[in-house]
Amino acid sequence: MPGELQKQIRTQGHLRGMIAFMHLPRISLFSCLFLAGALAAPAQNAGEKKLHALDPALMDSRVDPCVNFYQYACGGWLKQNPIPADESSYGRDTELADQNRLVLKSILEKAAAGGEGHSANEQKIGDFYATCMDTSAINQAGLKPLQPVLERISALKSKDELPELAAYLDSMGISSFFGFSSDQDFKDASQEIAEFDQAELGLPEKGYYDRTDEKSVKLREQYKAHVARTFELIGEPAAQAKQDSEAVLKIETELAKYSLTNVERRDPQALYHKMTLEKFSSSTPGFGFVRYLRALDAPPVASLNVTEPVFFTGLNLVLGSTELDAIKTYLRWAAIRQIPGTSLPQALDEESFNFYGKILEGQQQQQPRWKRCVRATDRALGEALGQVYVAERFSPQDKQRTLELTHDIEAAMDRDIDQLDWMSAATKVQAKTKLHAIANKIGYPDKWRDYSSLSVVRGDALGNAERAAAFEVRRQINKIGKPVDRGEWGMSPPTVNAYYNPLMNDINFPAGILQPPYFDPSLNDAVNYGDAGGVIGHELTHGFDDQGRQFDAQGNLKDWWTEEDGRKFDQRADCIVKEYDGFVAVDDLHVNGKLTLGENIADLGGLKLAFLAYLGRAQKDGVDLAKKGGPEYGNLTPEQQFFVSYGQGWCENNRPEVLRLRVETDPHSPEEFRVNGVVVNLPEFQKAFGCKTGMPMVPADRCSIW
Repeated sequence: MPGELQKQIRTQGHLRGMIAFMHLPRISLFSCLFLAGALAAPAQNAGEKKLHALDPALMDSRVDPCVNFYQYACGGWLKQNPIPADESSYGRDTELADQNRLVLKSILEKAAAGGEGHSANEQKIGDFYATCMDTSAINQAGLKPLQPVLERISALKSKDELPELAAYLDSMGISSFFGFSSDQDFKDASQEIAEFDQAELGLPEKGYYDRTDEKSVKLREQYKAHVARTFELIGEPAAQAKQDSEAVLKIETELAKYSLTNVERRDPQALYHKMTLEKFSSSTPGFGFVRYLRALDAPPVASLNVTEPVFFTGLNLVLGSTELDAIKTYLRWAAIRQIPGTSLPQALDEESFNFYGKILEGQQQQQPRWKRCVRATDRALGEALGQVYVAERFSPQDKQRTLELTHDIEAAMDRDIDQLDWMSAATKVQAKTKLHAIANKIGYPDKWRDYSSLSVVRGDALGNAERAAAFEVRRQINKIGKPVDRGEWGMSPPTVNAYYNPLMNDINFPAGILQPPYFDPSLNDAVNYGDAGGVIGHELTHGFDDQGRQFDAQGNLKDWWTEEDGRKFDQRADCIVKEYDGFVAVDDLHVNGKLTLGENIADLGGLKLAFLAYLGRAQKDGVDLAKKGGPEYGNLTPEQQFFVSYGQGWCENNRPEVLRLRVETDPHSPEEFRVNGVVVNLPEFQKAFGCKTGMPMVPADRCSIW
């Protein structure tokens, strides 16, 4: 139950969809490695394929790079890689995630088989995975494991009992009317405080409840039908189930009315309202928050952050005007919706997939059970599984070379700040102070999470899911009132992603992404600076995007800019907003330039930093930038290799349904625009490919911040 700020601001990642939403590395230390040769590669699992950061076979050389660079770099890959039936999209990151899942599957199958020499954590991950895979036992148990939750909701006698019921549900990771957790204090990032947040509802975000276009109206009807079918599957007559689905949608629509939009939630100033518990409780008399905290056994709460006070004012009105039976119906739905499908009987699992997978994302069929159980185990016991993964796939040498690479990109940013003509000397001093304070976290945490208090019972799938959720809830809540643990990670080591956390002021690169096709030790610096270097630069730039720039070197929400420099930044950021607003993602839907602004700034700034770092490395090593590489490098010059490797990192096919979903909810732009939308703003790209001004990839006006 991590704080919503952690999801919206804290973990600003490179890739989408992984804690959900997150990147990679490149640099000087790589030139040494290329000369010395790569470390011995770990043994491959059956089904693994060889991936490269730059592969000429994935290009479409018939396309003019100055007209459509994304198609030039990725055209071959896009044709060769149709979307599998069990995916809503498929890209280079999916290829690597599939490779990692094969590794994790092998680890989990060995752990599940038991035997001497297994640690307690290995026993737990093996038992969790084996239980998840035992669909016969799950189906045989049927709805029986759900009964304690459903009966507790059914036993609600009055609204006055809601605080204790909400605490019971939240203790198992089932969010009821709002979100509650710990988070860093925005104004004192060294301390953890309690945080109350708006509810996470059944549809992806606020706009799904109030848009009146034909597709949105149809989707709400499909959602109601899904809710009704779910109620039928837990035993309700069809007529009652239909009536209850109407009640659910009505309550969720009312709660959405008082919620902030995704764009509004990108402003950290809008999400910080620190107050005493007494003031918060008195402002929402319809719900006993003091009793809720007592029932949840939370640490003493003197002050807390309320991300959206207006939402809780609205919640007070909704609870007051809604009949008790409708509230119980809403809570039954909230509970069923949030229980992992892998721990539910097949019929409920498939019904959930039919709406959230097929209708919302266009996925044609459910993924194989083993993939879903690997993911479920990683979600529940990520650092226990990650510890074994790291031992097999990520050496201390891997960690050191990535750290050195990161230092190279950071040095490029230091030089870049010096040459900014729009920033004053005073603000440059503060920018460098923040840059030099950024902590680099590579591969895995220095201290592994302790899972000794988490009980995993072989054969009890729902119980394991509930206990894992309860473990995480308790871990988060126990932080309240304590100093921040700056060694903590927000992703598990096998994750194919990376992120920047402005409250921690750190960049985080899990071991799972530090391999081909992102970092490829078999290829040269030009390739690796373009791909992995762009990722590192992306994460660094997040510290100075429209959100990150509002936090200082210690992670506090503090304005360290001169007023004039702040205005200049906003003007330059507005150029990027307008550029991306003009991109059509699918059908009639344009990219939302404000929603994606932070990621777009990071993409543009990150690639610029990586290019600056590469030029420095090439000069130091005496690289002839005019000399073309061999066939393995597509007969391209080093600068062209740099840009093509960056472009190929984003090759991806998407179903139209998931593109529509992403435009409404995802802070990352579709992949095509993460390539073309970046290179159009870089004179270095124009020079590398000899493009003439006025061609599609070389507009007369460019956007530039960092």
